[in-house]
Amino acid sequence: MHISTSKVELYAAIRRDHRAGLSMRALERKYGVTWRTIRKALDSNWPEPRKKQAPRPTRLDPYKPLIDGMLRADLDAPPKQKHTVKRIFDRLLDEHAADGISYQMVRAYVAVRRKEVRWEAGRGPEEMFVPQSHMPGDEAEVDFGDVHIVLAGVPTRCYLFSLRLSYSGKAVHRVSASCGQEAFFEGHVHALSVLGGVPRGKVRYDNLKAAVAQVLGFSRQRTEPERWIAFRSHWGIESFYCRPGIEGAHEKGGVEGQIGYFRRNHFVPVPEVATLAELNEMVDRWDLEDEGRRIRSRPRTIGEYFAVERPQLKLLPDEPFETGRWFTPRVDRYGQITVRTNRYSVPVRLIGKTLRVLLHASELVVFDDGREVARHERLSTQGGSRLVLDHYLEALVRKPGAFPGSTALEQARSAGRFTPVHDDWWDAARAAHGDKEGTKALIQVLLLARHMSHEHLVAGLAVALRAGALTADAVALEARKIADGDLPDQPMPSPPPEPAAAGPARATVTFLADWRLSHLPPDTRPLPSVAAYDQLLRRRGGSAPSKGEAT
Repeated sequence: MHISTSKVELYAAIRRDHRAGLSMRALERKYGVTWRTIRKALDSNWPEPRKKQAPRPTRLDPYKPLIDGMLRADLDAPPKQKHTVKRIFDRLLDEHAADGISYQMVRAYVAVRRKEVRWEAGRGPEEMFVPQSHMPGDEAEVDFGDVHIVLAGVPTRCYLFSLRLSYSGKAVHRVSASCGQEAFFEGHVHALSVLGGVPRGKVRYDNLKAAVAQVLGFSRQRTEPERWIAFRSHWGIESFYCRPGIEGAHEKGGVEGQIGYFRRNHFVPVPEVATLAELNEMVDRWDLEDEGRRIRSRPRTIGEYFAVERPQLKLLPDEPFETGRWFTPRVDRYGQITVRTNRYSVPVRLIGKTLRVLLHASELVVFDDGREVARHERLSTQGGSRLVLDHYLEALVRKPGAFPGSTALEQARSAGRFTPVHDDWWDAARAAHGDKEGTKALIQVLLLARHMSHEHLVAGLAVALRAGALTADAVALEARKIADGDLPDQPMPSPPPEPAAAGPARATVTFLADWRLSHLPPDTRPLPSVAAYDQLLRRRGGSAPSKGEAT
């Protein structure tokens, strides 16, 4: 089957042959291109973007499910009473009035689809397993596996990327919120950086969407996404794709078994972590510990085999490769953007604007005119939302009535950013100033978090609440004093109780000057003496000063 070569594949082939030692003149003759094309391919593995063409539908598309049904019926039919291509074509004309199709269209589709239907039904030929030997630094295997964790108190399904060297069995893992192309790329970057090189031979993959756009029949040929071709060319990876289904899993049984072993031994019991970064630190430590084990009856450990294999790997490239994917969503009237079916908040001043979003495996970064305006941890669910209360404060100052029931406030409480101290101060402010003004005062306090740390602000709220100071200025003053070290972060000792008096109890205010005086160290110096000045006094019985004499 002839496959047209895209510009990205051409660039990748030119870079590969140039690494093998071919000169620019030899590359021009081999590929029939000019020296400018060779120069562009060597300078950049990503050509200028080409306008995408929409896929062209065919007149046979509405009838393909009918043809598949006839082929499935043939699986249990007598050998001499199965559909021929002509019989399928005649039935489409007679029973379904398919006048717009031709016999050649049906024949081309049946030639490919008949084998696929048989394969999908498990009617393929039986196969045997053949033991394999691997040279150091020659081959590797890559796969994804799903794992379940408790992330910030919520049971969450995540994905475990694994790259395993075939000779030593050394594997590097990475947990991410998705198994998309961003996680696929970031897993490679992390694994190759840890290993210190790239396998010289082939890396085995299954037919995951991040690397395979289309499986071409039953052959080993695949149509690859262009970003994956550029990524492979940058790192010098030679891909090898296994067959679809369970048969393909046997072709990379090393990494399949490695994921199962790693999951059973390190994810049981289910890990409970606050962030994926914390979990990946644990995964890196587990990878190092696994170097001390032996695989089946091997005489040496994984780490000892890897010490032999590491010098045989190819060197890593010097320049980086951007693994994230760019999106350009528009901010809706709720101050949110939608990326991969999930919604994320941005500052409300950006409503109506089109922003640039860089999506990574575990987080996304939002930019406006090149400036970062928001950063979120990526959601692993579909149709979820992640809202930051700070993004809505300017709007809530004008609409304080919307604050108590806002989704952003609920998420801030769940994340621990809106503490019980906030609630107590808010209740006291509403009791003193009314619901509207008390809520506005709280929002002004929340705006202070843009200029001071969360811990100092919560401590300032606690001090202001005890003092009965229910204004944002008072909270700012107390928080700044704590930040400057004027006051301890822990609550101050309560003053001695005063005799009960008639009327409601009133809060006491400790002034800064009084607090400083009460905390001065004891002065052990002797009291000053003026005895030395007595010699300046006149002795008794002396003559009085004459007129005009200075006294």
